[in-house]
Amino acid sequence: MPQHIGIVACSAEGAALCYRTICLEGTEILGRHNHPEVSMHTHPLAEYMKRLEGDGWVGVAELMLSSAEKLARAGADFLICPDNTVHQAFDLIEHRSPRPWLHIAEEVAKEARRKGYKRLGVLGTKYLMEGPVYPSKLTAAGLEHRIPGLKERERIHQIIFDELVNAQFLPRSLAYFTEVIRGLGDEGCDAVVLGCTEIPLLVTPASSPLPTLDSTRLLARAALQKAVSG
Repeated sequence: MPQHIGIVACSAEGAALCYRTICLEGTEILGRHNHPEVSMHTHPLAEYMKRLEGDGWVGVAELMLSSAEKLARAGADFLICPDNTVHQAFDLIEHRSPRPWLHIAEEVAKEARRKGYKRLGVLGTKYLMEGPVYPSKLTAAGLEHRIPGLKERERIHQIIFDELVNAQFLPRSLAYFTEVIRGLGDEGCDAVVLGCTEIPLLVTPASSPLPTLDSTRLLARAALQKAVSG
């Protein structure tokens, strides 16, 4: 029997894409209508934002642990979190967690190395682009990275929280992301990390000037492989 996957969700659209990917691609491995058992727990995004603006990553960690404990009681064998930003609290929870985790940035780094990329552009919230989540994992994998300039980071952050997490995927926002990605290519990046789990719902491989590393689907596929292989 495949292992039971627990999804610690944060924002709805990214979590839904991750869940759908596990279920739909599970059929390619396990057969028609089949996939590993999946449970998901979601605190409101408002609660995460309240913690970020209050007690910071310690508060975020407590929410993640709360979800982890509920999922462990539901029978999950291991955990994933389809939200790049809150992985900044990962070091605060890993040793306290009732179940092991896969790390989203580690899965992206593995795929980048497998494809032979050398320098990655990283897109996501301001917290993510300016934080340690991807630098630590990419550097450990021998990969360089670049992020957009401050003005671009602020605009991308705004699009994520005003539009993408609310399932608004607008042509003008796609055009802006395309321009930013093209600029990262001018800085020598050979691929771009879609490091907010909603970005793949806006930016597709066909629309991107650079090859994309879809953090949402990469995490889902890693979870699927772990569940099936044990």
